[in-house]
Parts: sequence; structure tokens; C-alpha cells
Amino acid sequence: MHTTPFSRLLIAAALGSALALAPLSVSAYEGEVFSLKNRWEHTVTEMPANERESTLKALASEAEQLASQHSDQADVLIWQGIILASYARERGGLGALGTAGDARDVLERAIELDPQGGNGSAYVTLGALYDRAPGRPLGFGNSDTAERMFQRALEIRPDGIDVNYYYAAFLQEEGNTQAAREHAQRAVEGTARESRQASDEALRRDAEKLLSEL
Repeated sequence: MHTTPFSRLLIAAALGSALALAPLSVSAYEGEVFSLKNRWEHTVTEMPANERESTLKALASEAEQLASQHSDQADVLIWQGIILASYARERGGLGALGTAGDARDVLERAIELDPQGGNGSAYVTLGALYDRAPGRPLGFGNSDTAERMFQRALEIRPDGIDVNYYYAAFLQEEGNTQAAREHAQRAVEGTARESRQASDEALRRDAEKLLSEL
């Protein structure tokens, strides 16, 4: 296709505008993810128990809207899944199964986009979901799948406080006390992530309590 100098100028201007706008678009959704993460962390670590469910429900709605706009961004889906999983845990009972299933589906989609699962975070949450959900016919809970999810998270981030704590709790339930003690100790000794300081430190305290019980 032949282009005149003027048309080439228009194309260059359009490309320049697109390139200038792209970082703003990325920054916009990253800022929203950052806000959701911070409010989730405040909710699960500092908010009174009687306020958490309604707050997480509102956060889940926000996360759903953001995911509908950025369905190809793994980090958006991972945070939607984490928030949904937390909301399901707060709801409890059979009424939470649908929410837990939604969290599972979102996180599995995120892993398709990012096989590292957000540095293992998606696998940790999936492991906890498969561990805690009832099995068939009521739910999708499956200890073998939970084990695989935790092992995948450990391959990615072996010293993570979160993966070692949740895996230790799973191993305790499975009756493997020695391995549970080992991973609880690793959780206690782990390094909190800068981006998840409050929630990781809360899990470290949970790991200390679990270790004292083993």
C-alpha cells in the first residue's frame, strides 16, 4: 500500500497516541488491583469478624467488575479468586459452595494465563479451596488435588509463609504430623512478602500456634 508523507504522519501520530495511552491503561488497572489487595488485607487481618463478610462481598463485586474489563490479566483474576475464596470462608456452610466454586474457576483461568500463578499465590489458594470444600456430590473438595496444588506452590516459592502454613494445616488434617510440623516451622521462619506484610505476619502467628499444637 502506497502512503503519502501526510498519511504516514497521521499513522505515526496515531501510534504515538496509542503508545502514550497504553501505560496509563496498565497503571489504571494495576492501581485498582493494589487498592483491592490493600483493602482485602485490612479486612482479613484487622476488621472485626462480624464486619468481614459484608466487606468481602463488596470487594468481590468490585473485583468481578474489574475482571470483566481485564479478563486477560492474570493478576486481576488471581486477586478476584483470593477475595472470593476469603468471602466463601467467611460465609461458611453450604451457601458458600457456589462462591468457592467461582473462586476455583477464576484461579484456574489465571493459571492458564500465568503458569507461575502469581508467584504461587493462585496455587496456594486453590490448595486451600480443594482442602476445605466438601467432596462429591456436594462440592469439589479433593485431597489429592489439594496436595498437587500445594506442591506446585512449594516448587515456585518454597519458603513462603502462606504456602507452608496452609500445607501444614492440610498435613495435620491428613494425619501426617511430622511433615505438618516441618512445614509449620518453615512458615514460622519464612520471610514476609513486602506486598503482603500484614497478612503474612498474621499467618506466621497462626503457624506458631499450629506448631505449638503439633
